[in-house]
Amino acid sequence: MTGRAVRWLYPQWVGAALCAGVLLLLLIPALVMTWDRAVVLTFLLLPVYMIHQVEEHDRDRFRRFVNREVFGGAEALDEAAILWINIPGVWGVGVASVYAGWIWGAGWGLAMVYLVLVNAVVHIAAGAAKRRYNPGLWTAIVLFVPAGGAALAAIGARPGVGMEQHAAGLGAAVAIHAAIVVGAGRRAATLRASRSTR
Repeated sequence: MTGRAVRWLYPQWVGAALCAGVLLLLLIPALVMTWDRAVVLTFLLLPVYMIHQVEEHDRDRFRRFVNREVFGGAEALDEAAILWINIPGVWGVGVASVYAGWIWGAGWGLAMVYLVLVNAVVHIAAGAAKRRYNPGLWTAIVLFVPAGGAALAAIGARPGVGMEQHAAGLGAAVAIHAAIVVGAGRRAATLRASRSTR
């Protein structure tokens, strides 16, 4: 993503997430009539995540919070990283999960389910450890836990959904979160090193 694209998209993307999330929610009644229930629940997680992104990223809250509270003021997460994480990393995984669940069976759509649940655990654990709010905490509790739990239960109850699908979904979710942490940590370390050599 070029610098010009980031400068244009970054101020717009949270508002776009809110609009898209509401529009996708309005499709749910039609989808319930025609799609498999487990795939509909996977689809539901995409607009739910978009609403979470509004709480998390409105006014650049999450990036500023993480850079300040986790990385001591270093810009470990820049605007481009936030866009890569949230657009292909979340929206892309959501779309891929819906298609995988629709084409190959609901169990192959578990990546989005586990992405929601792992993210909820991270927000809740961070809030409990610090005994304070972090951007995205309320929607993680109010939306992610029940919606992700319902999707996991519905998909897990399907015949033919086995440990390999759960392992693939959970592995993808953990790998995405780990890549974010490692990437941000490396960037922070590079910035600190460059500062110390000046």
